[in-house]
Amino acid sequence: MNALILPLADGWTIAKRNTLKIKRSPDLLSSVVMLPIVLVLMFAYVFGSVIEVPGMSYKEFLLPGIFVQAVITGAQITGYSLTLDLEKGIYDRFRSLPMAPSAVLIGQTASDLLMNLAGLVVMGTMGVLVGWRVHTSPLEVVAGFALLLLFAYAFSWVTATVALALRTPASFNNVATMLSFPLVFVSNAFIDASRLPTPLRVFADWNPISTFTQAARELFGNTSSQMKTSDAWPMQHALGASLLWITVMLIVFIPLSTRLYKKAFNS
Repeated sequence: MNALILPLADGWTIAKRNTLKIKRSPDLLSSVVMLPIVLVLMFAYVFGSVIEVPGMSYKEFLLPGIFVQAVITGAQITGYSLTLDLEKGIYDRFRSLPMAPSAVLIGQTASDLLMNLAGLVVMGTMGVLVGWRVHTSPLEVVAGFALLLLFAYAFSWVTATVALALRTPASFNNVATMLSFPLVFVSNAFIDASRLPTPLRVFADWNPISTFTQAARELFGNTSSQMKTSDAWPMQHALGASLLWITVMLIVFIPLSTRLYKKAFNS
């Protein structure tokens, strides 16, 4: 029992430390507050003025995709923060403390989950102000935001694994940008993927970003019967496929990131 309680207790301490660090870091605060506002305004009024979606407002089509993109960006802070702590020698101090090594990862992912929650609140508020509306029950809306937060938490463990493998902020930022941009933009997050050329359309249909975006649209009621729905299994079963992706990410990357962290912790 102590083997379970100790990492959780230490993780809570690290989460509080990271939350205080966010309050004192203007760059991190801007990513939580300002970036969601900029994303909503830019995509809603720049792209929204030239893109038409059959049977619905582009703003309603857009916001679930913006939510998913923001969650990915927010989850990358986990990896970036870990590489910064490695570079600054924070782990050398942690080694001298009577704490569980896994507590750092538990605390980091927990604090970043709170940051993602704050970002979604700001972004949802901005979305309502620019015309985004939901057309489902309150329970389904809550489920939509809960799914986004679960995705954020699971993806934080993915970025933690990449960060601990690379170990430097510059390398992590380069790799994270190189991987996230194709995933986000070759998806249904901002456009109707059925209009893409066949190779890109197939990639988009099986892209996990498309899966989470489609699931969020269904839970928020931001769908239209006039839009062509892909026959790909993830698009036909978006919620189930999203939960499957979350489960796989947690099962694979929690042990992997913990192993890499222990290696860094003991080196």
